[in-house]
Amino acid sequence: MCFVSAVPAPGFRTTTEQTASDTLVVVFTSADHRSQITATVVPSAKASVRETRL
Repeated sequence: MCFVSAVPAPGFRTTTEQTASDTLVVVFTSADHRSQITATVVPSAKASVRETRL
């Protein structure tokens, strides 16, 4: 899996983590909000999103 790009909105920062060769986590964080997107290709391609108020 290859992460291409992410453009955070003003006030957000972006971090990425490849937890395995088939799973990528991208996190957008601001002072009061966190969005975590987890993408995987095993057993099939899918993505999940978790939104959190800080």
